[in-house]
Amino acid sequence: MAGKKQFDVDTVLDAAMVQFWRAGYADTSLDDLSRATGLNRSSLYSSFGDKDSLYLRCLDRYVTRYGERYDEALSSASEDPLRAMREFFAVTLKRIADPDLPDGCLVAQTAMAIPVLRPDVAARASEALGLQRARLRTALSAGKLADSDADDFAVHIAAVNQSLAVMSRAGASQQQLRTIIDISMSALSQAFHARS
Repeated sequence: MAGKKQFDVDTVLDAAMVQFWRAGYADTSLDDLSRATGLNRSSLYSSFGDKDSLYLRCLDRYVTRYGERYDEALSSASEDPLRAMREFFAVTLKRIADPDLPDGCLVAQTAMAIPVLRPDVAARASEALGLQRARLRTALSAGKLADSDADDFAVHIAAVNQSLAVMSRAGASQQQLRTIIDISMSALSQAFHARS
């Protein structure tokens, strides 16, 4: 039928998201996106706008998808905050270990590319990082950590989580990543026990 899209938008966005995730914003061309999605440049433009607009949609998709998983992991924080934090990190480790996904994190890559991004794209990356810190702070506060400690650990855990993604891209093993998590969890455990 004339004028009707002949593709599944979700499938195309997932393919574009993985392409951006694998190669990064700057190193992904419209030809790369065309190959990844199976759409020609004209269809990409008419359906999604320019490269920045498509990138924003992919970034939003990524933030929503993994944000929901992190929220679920942290949902038990009021009963068992340490277990909730381990489950939070487990979301990241599972994503890193998935052979069908690129290493690293699209948000971390975006944050590192902020100097070359359009201001609204850069702002969205900063917003995504802020949402992660807020999510963690809420969970830590629900676990009865003091406000100042909850603030500090939210920043720390968000930074550790991003570093796991960066280190996985650099070839760190799952065991090395788990060691990083264990050190952070040990410090967090001490903070919770100091409150008891």
